[in-house]
Amino acid sequence: MIHDMAGRGPRDGARSRGGRAVRRAMAVCAMALSSCVPVAQGVAVPDAAALPPVKRFTGAPAATPRHSRAELARDFLDLTFALENGQDLPILTRFEGPVTIAVERVGSTPLPPTLMPDLTELIARLRAEAGIDIGQARPGEAASITVSVLPLRELQRVVPGAACFVVPRVAGWAAFRRAGRDRLDWTTLTERRRATVVLPSDVPPQEIRDCLHEEVAQALGPLGDLFRVPHSIFNDDNMHVVLTDRDMALLRAAYDPRLRSGMTRAQVTASMPTLLDRPAMPRPDAGGWAQAVRQAMDPARSDRARTAAAKDAVRRAASTPDERLALSYLVLGRAALTREPGTALDAFMEAAARYRRLAGRGIHDAQIATQLAAFALSSGDPDAALRTTDGAIPAADGAQNAGVLATLLLLRAEALDLKGQSPMAARVRREGLAWGRYAWGDGGVGARAAEVAALAPGA
Repeated sequence: MIHDMAGRGPRDGARSRGGRAVRRAMAVCAMALSSCVPVAQGVAVPDAAALPPVKRFTGAPAATPRHSRAELARDFLDLTFALENGQDLPILTRFEGPVTIAVERVGSTPLPPTLMPDLTELIARLRAEAGIDIGQARPGEAASITVSVLPLRELQRVVPGAACFVVPRVAGWAAFRRAGRDRLDWTTLTERRRATVVLPSDVPPQEIRDCLHEEVAQALGPLGDLFRVPHSIFNDDNMHVVLTDRDMALLRAAYDPRLRSGMTRAQVTASMPTLLDRPAMPRPDAGGWAQAVRQAMDPARSDRARTAAAKDAVRRAASTPDERLALSYLVLGRAALTREPGTALDAFMEAAARYRRLAGRGIHDAQIATQLAAFALSSGDPDAALRTTDGAIPAADGAQNAGVLATLLLLRAEALDLKGQSPMAARVRREGLAWGRYAWGDGGVGARAAEVAALAPGA
């Protein structure tokens, strides 16, 4: 994956998930262990025809830890008045009036079967939780937001390395291709009237849904990402993959009736005095910490270089009271997996302890549990693997992360098999495969299941 374009890049106006694509590649390696453990000879890859029906999430994810109004206001200001690359935005922009969304197929591209149900769920949540007047456009109606769907190869032929992206001022793929870079510049907007979200059609359902949530959210509201914003998709840590209740609160603030397009940061601040009893925090990327984290998560770098960068991130974050130190330990664990497994295990344990103090048994803990359960399973300790997955599975389910949930279920199934509980193991494995179809697609779920099975002693 590539660095976030954040309003720049090959087509300057494209605000892409490129940086998240880097982070997702690392998360897939870490959770499914695809580049860490070879599929052992004799480990069967499940036949696609025998897979259970695919599962998908409905409704809102579980609630995140409570946030104060002052924290929300501070985060809203910092995310709204800067792009991901740190470039300042002079004014607030949003859609004024009702918002409509339309989906277009580019060429003969078939729509992914999960896209429209996931879009319907997202629109319902935006209306109910963020209070935005939003709905699907009627046939033939000019939509506020156009979701263009096309093969990933064609998308990346125009915006190399991007997983998906959003651009302002244009309606649809053809209009985006015709537009000059000046039209696609977020910094020159005075009001949002049109935007296009570009999604790949041929990636796993969870990747499509994650792109849909983030890019529609950015089409509507804040354009920035900050490592220090917890429990949010507006955070480069890629822990949350769907809009959280905190994200909905940020979007609700963006469409507060006291605000309007064209307001400066000072005007927005003055209009929300009850929300602003705490000053804005300095940008946390100063001092090289964010750069070290991004280097540690970059799969193009060697394991040695990533591990060194992760250790640098831990050193730089040592005095921070927030999630930056926990994230630093997490990326150290992932980076050190192959070269320094002892360092990796210690880092995962430290990250887990810190995340639990900050956020309880949430998605952060579940992400780390995939690693700890894998260590336990490969060490021949099924009881430890079962204890580790016990609390993590509900957290992954609550956060609606099918990749983490499927991995934990498959790890649990292998642990149950080691304990001789084969009928229960088969039921748990089947559920893991059902979620795995959503997370990795039918083309990837079998190989991922085989990779987890290869961890068990004697596989």
